[in-house]
Amino acid sequence: MLIRYSKYEATLDDLDMADLMNMISERLLESGFNTNPWDPDPNSSMTMEELYAAIAEAMINNELVNQDIIDQAFSADDWLDSELGEIAKELANRLEQEGFLNPMANSEEQGQGGLSAETNPNMKFELTNKSIDFLGYKTLRDVLGASGSSSLGQHSSNKKTTGVEAIAETKNYEFGDAMNLNITETFKNAAKRGFENGKLNLDYGDLEVIQAEYKSSAATVVMLDCSHSMILYGEDRFLPAKQVALALAHMIKTEYKSDSIKFVLFHNSAEEIPLSKLAMVQVGPYHTNTAAGLRLAQKILKRQNKDMKQIIMITDGKPSAITLPNGQVYKNAFGLDPIVMSETIKEVASCRRQGIQINTFMLANDPELISFVQRISHMTKGKAYFTSPRTIGRYVLQDFNTRRTKIVN
Repeated sequence: MLIRYSKYEATLDDLDMADLMNMISERLLESGFNTNPWDPDPNSSMTMEELYAAIAEAMINNELVNQDIIDQAFSADDWLDSELGEIAKELANRLEQEGFLNPMANSEEQGQGGLSAETNPNMKFELTNKSIDFLGYKTLRDVLGASGSSSLGQHSSNKKTTGVEAIAETKNYEFGDAMNLNITETFKNAAKRGFENGKLNLDYGDLEVIQAEYKSSAATVVMLDCSHSMILYGEDRFLPAKQVALALAHMIKTEYKSDSIKFVLFHNSAEEIPLSKLAMVQVGPYHTNTAAGLRLAQKILKRQNKDMKQIIMITDGKPSAITLPNGQVYKNAFGLDPIVMSETIKEVASCRRQGIQINTFMLANDPELISFVQRISHMTKGKAYFTSPRTIGRYVLQDFNTRRTKIVN
């Protein structure tokens, strides 16, 4: 019997949906930069038609469809009716089936046909927890790979405790220590005093216990500036800020399980946002109400029973708004307004009194912003990082891992 072997050529049916998510991740995290940065809509969200376009673009850029299919799509009256459009719809449907996407529950356009229904191009969708984990892992992997890091541990400190995570160092037993006895050293101590009547008598001072590293827990609030300037001036600063926040959430979930992390957006005002909604949030409104963000972050941290409490603030602008007692928003984008600064510094002082450290990551080098951030850092014994959208991930994640020892000490 003659058997003929030929080269196996993969098809789109073999495309892994995780690979597809990787290809379209930046489009899914759209910040408003690629739509109309001069008129941001914070309530905007991606439609199915925009998802189809993102998938088609990924197919073309990664050379997963041949030129004939591309040409046909460009010459069609509606590219969604072309073969490329059908491929995009089918892949979107597979993303839903594999748990990466969900139809918006409150979408009026939602039909009975799922995400790939041709009658629902304007239907909105949301990312699932599986997608959030994937996007966080992707950024974490990319950042740590670029910085040469290979593994992450717990929040180690120079404190030692007699827990179960032994480090092979021993100490004399003190009242309150766990009885994690080092039998060998304990008997050695007793033997030094000699034997009485052929017996070895143990004394309280002979007891040695094995030490373990003290693992502290931390409560973190990430404050993300989503004011207008984050997508202006030809640079998208909000997209990398969101990516870093997702990576930090993934790192805490997998490596620092005793920690907590919450997210606050600040602009004209401030609001807490769940991780599930963070990925697809967009920039807007216009101003920077840092005081409102700090006030909300403190309320969140008060509810957390952790050893350490900290705020990670990512911003590119100086404070330009505050919320007045009557609820109105006072705004002044020109210079460091004394009214705005006074209210903002008041919240910084409140953080200091509560032992909350503020670590600020600046995406701009405005002299007034630098002066303001240096003052914050000095008041709360925090740090200030002058970074860029390209390097912010490395700074945030490495700082998060190394800072614990210094705080506990």
